[in-house]
Amino acid sequence: MVRYPESVDVVIVGSGPTGAAYARILSEQAPEATIAMFEVGPTVSDPPGSHVKNIPDAAQRAAAQLASQGPGASAETVSGPGAVRAGGRMARPGTYLLDDGFRFEGEDGLPVAAFSSNVGGMGAHWTAACPRPGGSERIGFLPDLDELLAEGDRLLGVTTDAFDGAPFTALVRERLAAAVDDHREPAARVQRMPLAVHRREDGALVWSSSDIVLGDVSRANANFAIHDESLVTRVLLSDGRAAGVEVRDRRTGELHTVRARFVVVAADALRTPQVLFASGIRPAALGRMLNDQSQVVYATRIRDAAPAAASATEGVADEHAVVGGALSEQSGVSWVPFTDAEPFHGQIMQLDASPIPLADDDPVVPGSIVGLGLFTAKDLQWDDRVEFSDDEQDWYGMPAMRIHYRLTDADHDVLDRARAQIVELAKAVGEPIGDAPFTMPLGASLHYQGTTRMGETDDGASVCGPDSEVWGAPGVFVAGNNVIPTATACNPTLTSVALAVRGARRIAADLALGPSR
Repeated sequence: MVRYPESVDVVIVGSGPTGAAYARILSEQAPEATIAMFEVGPTVSDPPGSHVKNIPDAAQRAAAQLASQGPGASAETVSGPGAVRAGGRMARPGTYLLDDGFRFEGEDGLPVAAFSSNVGGMGAHWTAACPRPGGSERIGFLPDLDELLAEGDRLLGVTTDAFDGAPFTALVRERLAAAVDDHREPAARVQRMPLAVHRREDGALVWSSSDIVLGDVSRANANFAIHDESLVTRVLLSDGRAAGVEVRDRRTGELHTVRARFVVVAADALRTPQVLFASGIRPAALGRMLNDQSQVVYATRIRDAAPAAASATEGVADEHAVVGGALSEQSGVSWVPFTDAEPFHGQIMQLDASPIPLADDDPVVPGSIVGLGLFTAKDLQWDDRVEFSDDEQDWYGMPAMRIHYRLTDADHDVLDRARAQIVELAKAVGEPIGDAPFTMPLGASLHYQGTTRMGETDDGASVCGPDSEVWGAPGVFVAGNNVIPTATACNPTLTSVALAVRGARRIAADLALGPSR
């Protein structure tokens, strides 16, 4: 029995937070529209698309991560920079690496460029940080950007108080602020990190993923369906306009055609341009201006803070010390925002939220190990790109990808500044752990952007317009971090969801005009 509809109003390719944002906005604003979402990977959580950190059982959580690793399911994974230092090229749990074409002679490449294939996409595995862009990170030609970001906050369930009970978070922010705030505008001063994490009525902490973005309105929408283990091989066009998709059922191997008036490709920053390329949609900017965020990490220890003092001053919620075995109340996340003068974004994390392994000289006071990470903005270059082959195929049978990527002198300069800055921040907070900060392998950020970048006009340097509709292919929309046209250092998911909101509103308005458009 065929499990796909013959036709729908809207096809969404990919089930991550931006694809989910299209489904949510359309469910709210165009409830009569029929919507089919296709995801190449399996459903790994209940409800579909939820964050794996919300799975209380460790074995079930590990199984969900393994099922998300697609062709890399048999490969060894690594959980932190400590293991990366030991050598080897490994993905993080829940992700898998590009097996070839990630670096070429004379180039830096993206050696740990990674993917997730599962309902929820990378959103089922992310750290949920949702800072707003500032300075040159902002998209200047979008007058409604702040309203869109606020809508992104709503869809993602962003809060700033989820970890207020964690020990030492106020102390960490106070010490960071003393080091950097004097010369900053109020909005760019040290503050709580906005997180897509909320506390349920029963006190449990919940991490947002596509399930939160979809919300009850999408789940209750009888006109919306998610089809997992379904590979969209190409977008179909008729007279240059979106007409549907060709989709392969990965359970049976059968190929089907699903007609649609609108197609949204939200398959991540490397696979979205891959789908367009396979469809013959190949504008000059496709795959170009690829950018990653180089990442420097370090750790420090608050040795002069006692557990009793932390509990008294911070109000630790002892009855929820560990929620479901997956989330710790000892975690805390602070934010040092990007500025044009200091072009890096600081994500300061404690305990289980930190990318740095705990110090091994016990006893360790809960919350006293602080991991510092600085992400740097890329010096954008046209030749930094992902290319695709007409002759070779990847594991899924799609055009094989090849990444060309270099750090410029300006990039190296900013990285040097970030290394110096992170040492100063570590000293301000406590006693640094280790002799020097560590620079993560390129691709480790998982924040790849720019490959279907948005532009104000069709000037050849962008793939889509301000509503995310692809230039020269009416009815085809793109979504994801790949749409962001600026060089950012902050975590990009909130911005990407905000841009998806704008695109979804445009489709809803077009649907209201009827089929004659």
